[in-house]
Amino acid sequence: MQAIANIWTNVRCSVRDFVADSRALAATEFAVIVPLMLVMFFGTVEFSSAVAIDRKVTLIARTLSDLTSQSTTLADADMQNTFTASISVIMPYDASLVKGTISQIYIDANSIATVQWSKAGTIASGATQATLATSVRKAGDKVTTIIPATLLIPSSYLILSEASYTYTPTVGYVLKSSLPLNDLSYTRPRQVTCVPYNGVPSSC
Repeated sequence: MQAIANIWTNVRCSVRDFVADSRALAATEFAVIVPLMLVMFFGTVEFSSAVAIDRKVTLIARTLSDLTSQSTTLADADMQNTFTASISVIMPYDASLVKGTISQIYIDANSIATVQWSKAGTIASGATQATLATSVRKAGDKVTTIIPATLLIPSSYLILSEASYTYTPTVGYVLKSSLPLNDLSYTRPRQVTCVPYNGVPSSC
């Protein structure tokens, strides 16, 4: 009987010691919390970078239209400088991932918006100057549906600028795929009725 009592006492002591032992508690908590903390950390880094670049894409679009609308006439050299200055806003991020487009739009007496001219620009990796490229918008394209109703003023001109950037997360821990970021901006020519590019249009 005494032996049974001793065994029971030993069992109770062992259970009490096990419950009171906290030597591995920190390691257990660490193992449980670390995955969550990693998700939060990398998620914050990836989303904050995406938000910062998205803001810069907006600034690029606004800079493109603003610089163009202040011109009285444009040639290829002027357009190249405009793209170079505008796309450089993306720094310190990779400027080669930015594509910009500038178009002049004429709104006729029936409020139909038509592209007069359009040009695209990029900055190649390692380059300091933009390279002009063919725009996806062509002269004569009808773009009435993309123009806000308040800007469809008959017999007027608009400068439309568009900027895009494909954001690829560095780590890819939370954002698993690339994220296309884009924005556009409208301005009106400020010093002239319209801004001819390489002589188009010949008159306004």
